[in-house]
Order: sequence, then C-alpha cells, then structure tokens
Amino acid sequence: MRTLSLLKGVPVYNEKTGKLLGNVSDICITTTGEVKSLVLDGKGLFSRDRLIPIASIASIGSGGVMVKCNLETLPMVQQNKTTHFISSHHGLFRKPVLSAEGEKLGLLEDVYFQEELGTIIGYELTDGFFADITEGKKVVRTNQPITVGKDVIVVDVKP
Repeated sequence: MRTLSLLKGVPVYNEKTGKLLGNVSDICITTTGEVKSLVLDGKGLFSRDRLIPIASIASIGSGGVMVKCNLETLPMVQQNKTTHFISSHHGLFRKPVLSAEGEKLGLLEDVYFQEELGTIIGYELTDGFFADITEGKKVVRTNQPITVGKDVIVVDVKP
C-alpha cells in the first residue's frame, strides 16, 4: 500500500536503460476509485508534465519507480471529466469531502492505493493542524465511486 505523499518526489527510471526520466509529482485518479497514472514532472523551461500509465510501471520501490517505456512515448498531461489530479492541475488536495448524507468529513489530504492494482483503498482527511494533533487524521474507505464536484467531493461511506 502506498500514499501519494510517500511517492511524491521519488525518481522515475527507465527499466532497460537505467536513465532518469524525472520525479513523481502527482497521481491521476478516476472517479471509479482507480489510479490511472503517475504524473512525471517536466524538466527544463519548456517541458511539460507527462503521464506514466499504471500498466507501464514495472515496480515501485523506496529508491525509485521503474518503468517499461521511454520518456518520448509517455503522453502529455491532459485533464478530462473522468480523471482528476490530487495536488497539481487544479487538483483535489484540500478540497472539502462530504458523505452522501451531507456530513462534512474533512479536507482531502492524501490517497492510499495498492500500487500493484492501482486501486484506491482510502482517502486521508484532515480537519486542520490543531485537530490533527489532538484527534489525528481520518481515513475514509469506500468501495463506491466518488463524485467530484466543483466545490466538494462526495463519498459514500456506508458499510
């Protein structure tokens, strides 16, 4: 199990050549609760971020992410209505999360996912710095798709 915060900044290497392609800067998720791809930061002045599809990832370790493809074959970042980014490209980071019943659960802080399957298994929420110190952060688990609106994220937390 991984979180975006632990994966952010991890170097990405080509498995066959050992060439450094960049660093992980974000993840791209779908509303069905899957990690679609990792976002590779763009290097240089005119470079753009690229997506690493989950199927192209050979392994994820503490020292780096190994991919089966070249930088040139990776698609550029393009946002659409069924995919969302956590911390970049007008992402979901710190967006309010409500239950389907309308109860405020907190602000989205992080995402827990299984790197082998690319499945999101939980959303880490915060109520602010002082609440995190006294009560700790909450982890919400759901098997249902999330609804990402303009102002809030809605999750079904029924067992």
